[in-house]
Amino acid sequence: MTSNNGNKNFSALTEQQMQLLSSTASSLSKEQLIWASGFLAGLAGSVSALPIPSSAQSVQNIATQATLTILYGSQTGNSKGVANSYKASALEKGFNCNLVSMSDYKPRQLKNETHLVVIVSTHGEGDAPDDAVELYEFLASKKAPKLPNLKFAVVGLGDTSYEFFCQTGKDFESRLLALGAKPIVERLDCDVDYEASVAAWAESLNAKLKDELVPVVSSQTASLNPAASAVSQSLYSKKKPFSATLNESLKITGRDSVKDIRHIEISLEDSGIAYQPGDALGVWFNNDEALVKRILAATSTKADDKVSLAGTQLSLMEALVSKLELTLSYPGFVKSYQAATEHAELGNLLSDKAALREYLSISQIVDIVEKYPAKIDAQSLVEALRPITPRLYSIASSQAEVEDEVHLTVAHIEYEINGQVNQGGASGFLSTRLQEGEKVNVYVENNDNFRLPADPNTPIIMIGPGTGIAPFRAFMQERDALEAEGKNWLFFGNPNFTQDFLYQTEWQGYLKSGLLSKISLAFSRDQAEKVYVQDRLRENGKEVFAWLEQGAHIYICGDAMRMAKDVETTLLALVAEHGNQSAAEAKQYVTNLRKSKRYQKDVY
Repeated sequence: MTSNNGNKNFSALTEQQMQLLSSTASSLSKEQLIWASGFLAGLAGSVSALPIPSSAQSVQNIATQATLTILYGSQTGNSKGVANSYKASALEKGFNCNLVSMSDYKPRQLKNETHLVVIVSTHGEGDAPDDAVELYEFLASKKAPKLPNLKFAVVGLGDTSYEFFCQTGKDFESRLLALGAKPIVERLDCDVDYEASVAAWAESLNAKLKDELVPVVSSQTASLNPAASAVSQSLYSKKKPFSATLNESLKITGRDSVKDIRHIEISLEDSGIAYQPGDALGVWFNNDEALVKRILAATSTKADDKVSLAGTQLSLMEALVSKLELTLSYPGFVKSYQAATEHAELGNLLSDKAALREYLSISQIVDIVEKYPAKIDAQSLVEALRPITPRLYSIASSQAEVEDEVHLTVAHIEYEINGQVNQGGASGFLSTRLQEGEKVNVYVENNDNFRLPADPNTPIIMIGPGTGIAPFRAFMQERDALEAEGKNWLFFGNPNFTQDFLYQTEWQGYLKSGLLSKISLAFSRDQAEKVYVQDRLRENGKEVFAWLEQGAHIYICGDAMRMAKDVETTLLALVAEHGNQSAAEAKQYVTNLRKSKRYQKDVY
């Protein structure tokens, strides 16, 4: 190949070189990309022709201006995504930005900050995400410094389906205010559909900051970011999913099981998608047409009624099937539906928040409109509902073994209420409505808070009852492929051994080969007294503590509301007992495990 300058020795980058360059570019900030482009051009002897400041000038400019620090606390990756998106908008304004996970941030650094953005999610019963716990607790402690010179903004991510909506964001704001910090803009509380509100908030915040944060680079050089743009545009995402193919949906619980759990295999062929053990798969789905017809009947609307969604005209049927959330209930729908229909009985329910929460916890949208039927125009119905959001499933495979496939372990939710059968939105779609060979839109949600140890010789303890076993199947496939020598111990539980031992032959094979060092099983209904994974953890407390003292990493996957809390309580107790520690010392021991990323949770 001959280049335009006639150099016959020039050749295009190899595929490996291109992947390396793209990987490096995607991890750099805009300022770093600009500096790197000048550096590379300098190596080629043409740096003088580029309108880019020298590295010395860039460093000096950055050092003499205020820095905007963006902190994120994220359990599933949404807050990290919002933080990255906001950083991009701030960089476009030329602000000097520093993006940091709360888990990597030194709390005492707060006293040195001038401008701070906090983006944090809430999970469970108003709990902070794991990577935010240390900073969250520090701000509430006597060690927290006064912050009279700090200006801040807070974004809370949550779900109005839950009682403690965006509680962690509210807590961060109240604690910063108590320390003397001053808000730049009003706190933003985000529901599951947050893209538009975050964009408006970012625009408002940047307008407030423009006179306080002097741009680092000119608008001309700030636009020079072709490498980062190329990388970002090549990746599939929540907004740009990949149209994958369902290869298999197989029930893996027994005929008499109280659970219907499916092993799902999806082809990613030709996508170039890469994922790591610990990541999740986002799955977009359509609602059941039979469910939609029930809603149409209860609201006296018609399938071909025309409605407008995000500026697009479509039929009500299409909107309800593919655009709007129908299987998760939330107070906002009840409030809007009642206002549009003036249903008196529903108004009484709205006045009792506790009763409303309890009712919504067991009811889908269809249950609400069938119990409180009323005529409503199609557009008002659409506006009362929120957009459909993809469901995240822990990935149950390693690409080291399955290559261009991705496997999931899905609990098919199906139950009868008022003589009608209800299904989960995504679980019903994957388990019964989507046929093998049909398409499903998916994307990978990275989870850097749930990763195997970098050293393959490090022992790991995995606690995952029910479908919580999914990421540990991926962990074992990965360690098997890498011929890792670290010990592996699984704690697994479900109702019955004969009906609910998920991937039984695989685990027995790993045990036989020696890859799995130990397995502790808790089948709750196989004896008179129910036994759970936390009971097995307690029984093996001495050995568990010994593994931890040997450097083991411990992982929990599954139910956040009950199981994960019970396991952590048991973990604290066994550390205190077998480590001869006080309750306070045991808590610090577990905190240190979390800080060193040796205690990780993937809970929902």
